Amino acid sequence: MRVIDSARGFTEALEAERARGRRVGLVPTMGALHAGHLSLMSRAAAECDVLAVTLFVNPLQFNDPTDLASYPRDIEGDALAAETAGASILFAPTVVEMYPGYPQPPATSVSVGGVGEGLEAASRPGHFSGVATVVAKLFALAGCCRAYFGEKDFQQLAVVRALTEDLGFPVEIVACPTVREPDGLALSSRNARLSPAERRAALVLHRSIQVGLDALHRGERDLDIVRGLMRAEMTTEPLVHCEYAEIVDAWTLRMSRLAAGELRLLVAATVGTVRLIDNDGVSLGPFSEEQRLVTAGGVSGTGRER
Repeated sequence: MRVIDSARGFTEALEAERARGRRVGLVPTMGALHAGHLSLMSRAAAECDVLAVTLFVNPLQFNDPTDLASYPRDIEGDALAAETAGASILFAPTVVEMYPGYPQPPATSVSVGGVGEGLEAASRPGHFSGVATVVAKLFALAGCCRAYFGEKDFQQLAVVRALTEDLGFPVEIVACPTVREPDGLALSSRNARLSPAERRAALVLHRSIQVGLDALHRGERDLDIVRGLMRAEMTTEPLVHCEYAEIVDAWTLRMSRLAAGELRLLVAATVGTVRLIDNDGVSLGPFSEEQRLVTAGGVSGTGRER
């Protein structure tokens, strides 16, 4: 595996691969690699001729300096894991290489409206602008490729899709399912910071989503009721503080009262001092006129969209 630390060297390496007729797969990461990251790499390696992995802890997406300082870093271990997963190019730039004026913020940043607002953005101001800025720069350096992102960070995936379309990058976004532990906990580098008791309590995030999915599969179509069931499940764990339990349109991330089409159930909570997120999706048929009339008649609410 070739390790590159310069932006120009990264661009030239991928241009050379495409000149040989090879399809490039790209997996952007911030390191602290776990099985979720490796699943993205394995899929990219299987579907593309050359796999490029980026390893960069992006300071622009941290609104808490202590969170940035405590973010785990293991370049040697991550490089070995990436190579084992099939990477032939690893781009591991310094912060100054990516942002020449650092610690001054770059004069140019990318902000994505709509899908980049609410949910995670409400509690992490500036986070998605930092994500969009670094992803836009990585896409500009990488050129034509397929980029692989996990559905576990679903709002981030929506932001990346939007900026790719709006800015016309020659990049195909490939969404990959969330990788979970056998007991259902979504893989995250933050899981290592949980105590044994907190690790057990954290399972309530996945359970709350399952409660919501079960209600929808039983025919409940008032999403306020489903949200309430999800939040109630969260309260069963004293170590867990629920930040949000929401149901949104899977493409626009807009919240509505009535359930129809492709939906995403998303939760965020603090377990001890560790903040975790999770999500899952469901596809429902259109909301029938009969259901709409029953809901509007007062059985489940007004049917008014938010």
